[in-house]
Amino acid sequence: MELKQFTYLFLLIASLSVPLALSFDQKVRYYQKLRYILPAILLTATVFWIWDVSFTTAKIWSFNTEYTLGISLKGMPIEEWLFFIVIPYSCVFIYEVLKVYLKDFGNTSFFKAFSFFLIGVFAMVSFFFRLQTYTFLTFLFSAAYLGITVIGNKFKSHMSHFYISYLVSLAPFIVVNGILTSLPVVEYNTIHILNIRFLNIPVEDFSYFFLMLLMVITIYEALKESRDYKHSEKRTKYFP
Repeated sequence: MELKQFTYLFLLIASLSVPLALSFDQKVRYYQKLRYILPAILLTATVFWIWDVSFTTAKIWSFNTEYTLGISLKGMPIEEWLFFIVIPYSCVFIYEVLKVYLKDFGNTSFFKAFSFFLIGVFAMVSFFFRLQTYTFLTFLFSAAYLGITVIGNKFKSHMSHFYISYLVSLAPFIVVNGILTSLPVVEYNTIHILNIRFLNIPVEDFSYFFLMLLMVITIYEALKESRDYKHSEKRTKYFP
């Protein structure tokens, strides 16, 4: 096995190393929130696994086995399956750190208004480029999920921290995804995308990442605030 076959795996390990090492920081105490984080990640990952497998089968994107371990499931390398565990874990860590160190960041009304603007932008991109499958679906789902989140109004107090965490998370995302798309580890069928790229990353990936992060954080916050979930956790603790 050649060294370059560890490329994707190395990127995942690098992405996980910092949040894993700092999970026991006494201010953040990320490890204490794992009972909410892990179910949120698994629920979100299930959605994106189905999406990813479907797009791989439809040949909307494909994977270059020169940069993977060669272990695949449903046509996707094992690293791609792990991607939807590792990246959300790292991004929720960033979200929690920012909540601790920037407690009073932002104006919730402003970010709610900005969300409505973003919904409109996502919806228009989806409509005008509906012939490009990846463009159409990723912007459509982003508009729909953001719309449900804003209208539900339960996430309002967390909206500002979500946006700042998305912006901060873009830095490692651009590094990791930039490498994946430049080598390339992941190859896109240009028929299904706009082919507008930033550092070789298709613009659709930024919406895809936005949707994934929004989904995992909204589920995470919902679990933290759910009395039923907390009650079930207590029963599990005292009655194994």
